Amino acid sequence: MAEGKGYSHILKYTSLLGSVQGLIILVGLVRQKLVAIILGPDGVGLISIFNSTSKLLGDATNLGLPVSAVKKISEAYEQKNSTRMEFFVMLMRSWCLLTAILGMVACVALAPLIDMLTFSWGSHTLHYLLLSPMIVSMAITGGELAILKGVRQLGWLAKISVINVFVALLLSIPLLYIWGQAAIVPSLVITSFSQMVITIAYSYRLYKPRFSFSRRVLGKGFQMIRLGLILVVAAIVGSGVEFAIRSFLNREASLEVVGLYNVGYMIITTCAAICFSAMESDYFPRLSTENGHSFTMSQMANRQIEASLLMVLPMVIGIIIFVPLLLPLLFSSHFMAAAPMVQIASLSIAFRSMYLPLAYMPLARGDYKAFFGLELVSGVGLFCAMVLGFISNGLLGSGFAIAFGSLFDFLVSFAYSKIRYGYLLSGKVLKIICFHLPFVVAALIVAFALHGFLYWFLGSVSIIISALISYKFLK
Repeated sequence: MAEGKGYSHILKYTSLLGSVQGLIILVGLVRQKLVAIILGPDGVGLISIFNSTSKLLGDATNLGLPVSAVKKISEAYEQKNSTRMEFFVMLMRSWCLLTAILGMVACVALAPLIDMLTFSWGSHTLHYLLLSPMIVSMAITGGELAILKGVRQLGWLAKISVINVFVALLLSIPLLYIWGQAAIVPSLVITSFSQMVITIAYSYRLYKPRFSFSRRVLGKGFQMIRLGLILVVAAIVGSGVEFAIRSFLNREASLEVVGLYNVGYMIITTCAAICFSAMESDYFPRLSTENGHSFTMSQMANRQIEASLLMVLPMVIGIIIFVPLLLPLLFSSHFMAAAPMVQIASLSIAFRSMYLPLAYMPLARGDYKAFFGLELVSGVGLFCAMVLGFISNGLLGSGFAIAFGSLFDFLVSFAYSKIRYGYLLSGKVLKIICFHLPFVVAALIVAFALHGFLYWFLGSVSIIISALISYKFLK
């Protein structure tokens, strides 16, 4: 791949999916703003706990198919073998339906235990029982999205994402406005069901719905399942850490603190999603087709890191400076206590832009045990850092924990990629960091030491210079 072509491809699809993700984020933030006004920090915290629990159960029962299938389907797509493609699609859908049923049964069976682990007050077992259909919708939706990613239908993925976020806004807000916290579970279930219907409406147009539950056919999926099981455990670690963090905050502090943490964490992840949205949908399928060529994979990873850093570093400075405006604008003044946490945690976006391209390398190479090991180390490190950070300095300590966790992830992944795949960080990455670092540091000093005119003037200057540096590199 020529250098110019490689960068233009990254920028093209990052711009496409990033602009779509920006629209999704904008609509999502409008929705979150309304939810925050209607329910307050307690309600936002409750939604956060239910969502993290559902994600944990979904990740634990989907057999890793949403990721392992992308690799298989992408390889068949590159071979232009339509018969093989159709078979893998049928196999994927059949297994996803079985995992959907498994997830629902697990949610029903474990509801009392989950209630005991997440809440120290009241009884929420019925809530978890009613959330079980959400697990079904998530499993089927994940399978259909994997099919679309594998065959590079990025345009359809973008359309589905935009429609889904508008539907979520139109369905959930009226319910929450009328019935308040009592409507949280019904709104989550209805929203996830609508997203499933919209996704299969597009996916079934591409490949007609076909299923087979014979042992002979399902047995052909065991290789994919074996690969996926490692991913299941890795996903459980990731979801489990988020679940454990929110449960820890709920028990050690209050539901209000969970809401503040979730809002801060949401700002970080949603802003990062603008630049990282192309990683799973475009970068990973392309990387999978080069899984036997270490040099090419290293080139692709470096170019992805360089392009990502150039896009996210001005954004990081922007978050640091403008978060005092963003929190009351996007949520309400009740969430201002999360501002220092967000300013420090925003550094994690830069670290993740270097970590994620490396994290996909073991997946593309089929080195699933290594991927699991890295995820386990990452999850344990983040949880320990979060416990220590929160106990020592509350929400601000949580911000440091998030930033440290992402830096730790990058260092571990870099060390492994260097030893296992001979990966070397390009000189351009170091050059980009050196050019931007002074302005990131300046923004942090401004954020915690200055007020009034100097705060906004020097902060704005830092953003502008950083953006100009990125523009020069990209041009």
